[in-house]
Amino acid sequence: MLPSSIKYSYAHIRRLTSSTRIYCQASAHASKMASATNFFTFTPKDRRDQDYPLSQHEGKVVLAVNTASKCGFTPQFKGLEQVYQDLTKKYPDKFTIIGFPCNQFGGQDPGDNDQIQEFCQLNYGVSFPVLGKTDVNGDKSEPVYEWMKNEKKGVVGLKRIKWNFEKFLIGKDGQVVKRYASITKPGSIVPDIVAEIEKGDKGDKGNL
Repeated sequence: MLPSSIKYSYAHIRRLTSSTRIYCQASAHASKMASATNFFTFTPKDRRDQDYPLSQHEGKVVLAVNTASKCGFTPQFKGLEQVYQDLTKKYPDKFTIIGFPCNQFGGQDPGDNDQIQEFCQLNYGVSFPVLGKTDVNGDKSEPVYEWMKNEKKGVVGLKRIKWNFEKFLIGKDGQVVKRYASITKPGSIVPDIVAEIEKGDKGDKGNL
């Protein structure tokens, strides 16, 4: 049997290790935030836990959405896909939607990344990028979400994400243009998206 002093030492080491890990995570987040200049400087993880550089979408207008598979707002996937299809057809290579699955609100996205992808594709025909499951609030929050929340606060000035399917509209320059509550339907955002796409664009705007 180990002496109580050694037990204490082990417990103390575990606490120190845990504290150090949290500190390192916070420092890493702070470092990424400090070096961030726009949305396209971040690199979250895809469903295979591989780097997904947002720089690949540089110059596009982006709608970023924290999604969930078992939420009252989940049917918004249908509206999001419709917006994606309509606008990418009208404005090729000028717009995308990126889904960030999150299980922080009522445990409403419990599946693994493959199950989430299958759900989105089979039930709503989702073809826009849906990344790996992530946190959008708290110590483990995805850095791009911490940055977006700092750039544009929500209802009554709240920084934190309140629920699934909040939306951030990102301009071609990578800056946050607007933030929308969960209740906002994807179709109602189209005029704002189009305005950003056409900003400074003197070419043919086509017809929806």
